[in-house]
Amino acid sequence: MNGTHVQVRAPQRWAGLGVLVLAVTLVAVDATVLSLALPSISESLHPSGTQLLWIGDAYSFVLAGLLVSMGALSDRIGRRRLLLLGSTAFGAASLLAAYAPSAGWLILARALLGVAGATIMPSTLSLIRALFPDARERATAIGIWGAGATAGAALGPLVGGLLLEHFWWGSAFLLNLPVLALLLALGRWLLPESRDPRPGRWDAASVVLSLAGVIGVVYGVKEAAAHGPLSHWSVPAAFVLGAAALVAFVRRQLRLETPLLDVRLFADRRFTAAVVGTLTSLIGLSGVIFFMSQYLQLVRGMSPLTAGIAEMPAFVGAVVGGLLTARVARRTGARATLTGGLLVMGAGLAVLGLVHTDSTYLLLGTAFLAVGTAEGVVYTLASDLVLGAAPAEKSGAASAVSETAYELGTALGIALVGSVVTALYAGALRVPAGVDATQARESIGGAVETARTLPQAAGARLIADAEQAFVHGMNVAAWLAAGLLLVSAALAWRLLRHPHGGNAAATGPVEVGPHSDEEPTEPAPTPTPARAA
Repeated sequence: MNGTHVQVRAPQRWAGLGVLVLAVTLVAVDATVLSLALPSISESLHPSGTQLLWIGDAYSFVLAGLLVSMGALSDRIGRRRLLLLGSTAFGAASLLAAYAPSAGWLILARALLGVAGATIMPSTLSLIRALFPDARERATAIGIWGAGATAGAALGPLVGGLLLEHFWWGSAFLLNLPVLALLLALGRWLLPESRDPRPGRWDAASVVLSLAGVIGVVYGVKEAAAHGPLSHWSVPAAFVLGAAALVAFVRRQLRLETPLLDVRLFADRRFTAAVVGTLTSLIGLSGVIFFMSQYLQLVRGMSPLTAGIAEMPAFVGAVVGGLLTARVARRTGARATLTGGLLVMGAGLAVLGLVHTDSTYLLLGTAFLAVGTAEGVVYTLASDLVLGAAPAEKSGAASAVSETAYELGTALGIALVGSVVTALYAGALRVPAGVDATQARESIGGAVETARTLPQAAGARLIADAEQAFVHGMNVAAWLAAGLLLVSAALAWRLLRHPHGGNAAATGPVEVGPHSDEEPTEPAPTPTPARAA
């Protein structure tokens, strides 16, 4: 049971996969479930504009900072054990979030949820490798798993909207508890234990460096986007210190005999293309969910449930895209599939740059469907490329790189796209003379609150101006995100031009076929860590 591959009967394998999909869907839903609750949270807890962004992305920031460390830990103490321990902690943090009395407490609870979530995500993907040693079966399993991960992010707003229709915003966290109870009960029964038989020691210094590096850099980027790079001394300081920590982390991994993360995996072009594709596609997806959820409610006047239903094409597309990835990649090859997915997603985001205050739903629904489907394809294929590039006994750490890109993309999507929308909104909003503009310029929700204190005509004019300013910011942010996806597509096309150079490895769904752009080769030997200096 301690090896990476374990003999599990077919029915139990697929039932175990169901448990893993349940876990990853829960974590993905939690990243976006609050998007429709932001207006309700604003009314209840009165957060500032910056606090509102932190409520949205503290979960993903902390999760991203710890994923590599927790992935390596799962290789050492057992992937099932860490999954179940993390699920228990996730339930406790969900209770704290549900009853948070202030914005600060909610941000703290979201950060604790990120710590717990970091123990769940890499364990799910590495356990798939343990359950499905056969490459073709594993490709199908990863497709189902990827559909759960991407659909969870797209499903979050619908779940949040459904709950907000009948309960308060904290109910979005209480929903986690029965799901976690089911996961714990079935996980002990259906999932095998697997770990690295020769794990080496878990390097605490690497853990600290990776966490400090990720959080420092992302905080610096987020605050620079929101307020300018020199708005406060802490912004460039955080970025520089975070970058220095990441450089020190990489140098330390190259010296360790058993590194936390074998950074030489990035010499594999498929690995690098997959990680970049995951990162940029999630920036696009989470950014869309963040600003479109506010647009549908605060500009179009939809209820939370109606707004969630309006975003359903993204959920349906994510499921379909994930399930079709293996078949498409076998026919066209990894290069065309990954590049095509990024291009389609960029086109869908560009369409959102044309949206106005009264655009037809056909335009919105088409864009949602394109973005969701493309994300399902990109994330599923990228996960399989990452998993195939790593040795089986290091699957937890390698999976964590893919999940780090996922969560960083989610956090950066909210931070960067949200900051662009907020900055352009504040700059374009015209506030009537004699009215305190502070709250109105913080967010469109703040403008709505301010308008309630004004005479009817002045309030209506302020709301109309706020809607126009918000849509302007949303359009520009959508075009910027679309441009990022186009650059990512070009990079993926270039990196995968010689797919087996630089220790590239063959992967499950990417089999050479009559329409493939790849030549059949034997998988290259896996890179080995450097000996300690």
